[in-house]
Amino acid sequence: MNPLNSILGTIISGFVLSIIIVLGLGTTGLNGWELLVWAHVLVGIVWIGLLYYFNFVQVPAVGQALGDEGGPGPAAINKYVAPRALLWFRWSALLTWLTGAATLEIMGIGIGKAFMLAEGAAVIGIGAWLGTIMLFNVWVLIWPNQKKILGIVDATADQIAGAKKVALMASRTNTLLSIPMLMCMTAHGHGLPF
Repeated sequence: MNPLNSILGTIISGFVLSIIIVLGLGTTGLNGWELLVWAHVLVGIVWIGLLYYFNFVQVPAVGQALGDEGGPGPAAINKYVAPRALLWFRWSALLTWLTGAATLEIMGIGIGKAFMLAEGAAVIGIGAWLGTIMLFNVWVLIWPNQKKILGIVDATADQIAGAKKVALMASRTNTLLSIPMLMCMTAHGHGLPF
């Protein structure tokens, strides 16, 4: 049975391979903090990967499909792809924030110290603030408006037009914020002093 035939088998195999690598390198094993950081990075990649997918692939493709008079239109994307992608998008956003907050606690920084940009926590704190703003945008601006766009909730044509603008601007804002957020997270992880 090939584990690559299912997404669950693929993910489990990825975790098993990672554990083999860690143990093969002769480390003493994985501790709770390492596993939490690993989970934070993994769900963060899912979140930001989907954010970039929406902005770099799906939005332009839907726009192109709308302009293609002889083509199939955006119905398949909006009916089958977008709801599933948005499900993974919003829950990976929440899990990224929660695992990040837990990591700050285990590191001894604490979310309060990070959000106050206390000495030694300024760069990670800025990253935490940016991630928090991005999480807000996902759950308060993007998802409610996408439900109107996709017909999950009833909306008039004017409401859908407004929802498209709000969702797009919130998504583009998150794309913009993701760049300094990732810089702050990696800078802190590599011990850079700023």
